[in-house]
Amino acid sequence: MMIRPYGYPIRMERNQLERFKRWFTEYSGRFLGDDEYVNANLRLKQEHTARTCSEIVHLAQELALDDNEVRIAELTALFHDVGRFPQFAQYRTYNDLRSIDHGQKGVEVLRAERVLDSLPADERQWVQTAVGLHNRKSLPSTLKGRALLFTKLVRDADKIDIFRVVMEYYRCRRNNPQSPCTLEIEIELPDTPQYNPEVLDAVTNEQAVDWAKLRTLTDARLCQLGWVYDLNFTPSLRRIDECGYLTDLIGFLPQDDAIQRLCWKVLEYVDLRLGR
Repeated sequence: MMIRPYGYPIRMERNQLERFKRWFTEYSGRFLGDDEYVNANLRLKQEHTARTCSEIVHLAQELALDDNEVRIAELTALFHDVGRFPQFAQYRTYNDLRSIDHGQKGVEVLRAERVLDSLPADERQWVQTAVGLHNRKSLPSTLKGRALLFTKLVRDADKIDIFRVVMEYYRCRRNNPQSPCTLEIEIELPDTPQYNPEVLDAVTNEQAVDWAKLRTLTDARLCQLGWVYDLNFTPSLRRIDECGYLTDLIGFLPQDDAIQRLCWKVLEYVDLRLGR
């Protein structure tokens, strides 16, 4: 067994990761049935999981992590939304405020199914921590080391794909205002130009938005614009920028003076962080 320079062995092998992927496919498939409303929502999470895995591998490689760290990162992405499947099957919503904390539910699933038992204790703990905290408004100050690293990685990768998903939804709403869009059942907010001043103030002050304050899609878009301040790694921000998500998102916001000032502030922050 190879030993890493700083003392612990390279342990999780590629074939282990493939077994975890097969388990995820089997587990998420348990909740598919005759209800196409449920099936459609569960497939969205299966597809989101696959893309989040791709994003986190790309990010981990950009950060020059070693092969074992890349595999652990991919494993956190694979399992980050595993709690979504029992959540939607039971409550028919992805709204944590109206159901359960899907991050903590994911940890419960992994423990009950003993999915990670084959991993060393430290790696198992890193994965469980990342899954349990990936959806929190902010991270505890006590989180350190690789638990913090992998949690930050999965939070960034998750946001990158959510940007893609919500932009697809917003374009659908704009191009087909009378037709139902796939994600409408998940977002569950009216598409109006009104917004909560408390949401605007939080984003302007670079603070995490209280999800309970979201009243409209404009609030959600402002919250998503503020995610740039919560992206942990410069390659994550670069990825968002290269895909044009921020520019497109700003185009869906009402352009009153307060929002225009916020947009300029966000774009200046992005330029500064990307060294432009």
